[in-house]
Amino acid sequence: MLDAGNTKETLLEVNNIEVIYNHVILVLKGVSLSVPKGGITALLGGNGAGKSTTLKAISNLLGSERGDVTKGTVHYRGAEVQNGDPADMVRKGVIQVMEGRHCFEHLTVEENLLTGYYTRKDGKARMNTDLDMVYTYFPRLKERRKSLAGYTSGGEQQMCAIGRALMADPETILLDEPSMGLAPQLVEEIFGIVKDLNEKEGVSFLLAEQNTNVALRFAHYGYILESGRVVMDGPADELRENPDVKEFYLGISDEGRKSFRDVRSYRRRKRWLS
Repeated sequence: MLDAGNTKETLLEVNNIEVIYNHVILVLKGVSLSVPKGGITALLGGNGAGKSTTLKAISNLLGSERGDVTKGTVHYRGAEVQNGDPADMVRKGVIQVMEGRHCFEHLTVEENLLTGYYTRKDGKARMNTDLDMVYTYFPRLKERRKSLAGYTSGGEQQMCAIGRALMADPETILLDEPSMGLAPQLVEEIFGIVKDLNEKEGVSFLLAEQNTNVALRFAHYGYILESGRVVMDGPADELRENPDVKEFYLGISDEGRKSFRDVRSYRRRKRWLS
């Protein structure tokens, strides 16, 4: 399995960033992480930990929510990019798939996919080739290509959102909560496709995910966020075996499986943040 520390090239580097919303609300407090070329990096944590904010700080979508990176830097391929134009990040090959899928409900599945090609200038032949590639990875989308996206299932909409990102010819995909609201079988299917896209197409991924169990099985490296701070990071296989991660995120301790509700808050904060 690929280890983030052993790769030759770092695509994305986030250095000690602070994010404030509405000039008042401090959400990220010194977050640092890196994404290697050809890797799957997981950003883990509970609801409200700051995962989505971190992705939006990278893709420069904070402005639409009155948020700003007020300290620190974000570099992509060595160039400083924080608080810039979101369209520039798309042109650099950094594409975010938003939480909640966000398909254009009134367009067909295929029309949704083609919107991802809008910024490209390499011709209709390449567009058709890439569309065929998307349908190869997501055969269900080919079956539903003439259906309005708003009438497809949650799993199909998630596939459509990822497929639309692929049509933009990404180097790095920022994937926000891909498992949200999906049945376990569909979650496994989508993460399996992410793995294939990483290995066969060379797409790098930074994925934000609450489902720590599945994320650490498919990722190479992981960062765990708590209240806007990175409290732990390491290779995914090491995090899977870490007793704190087992207890607080996988629901397993030396005494057996526990519910997250039984072990949360004080003991976690005492061990990790003291």
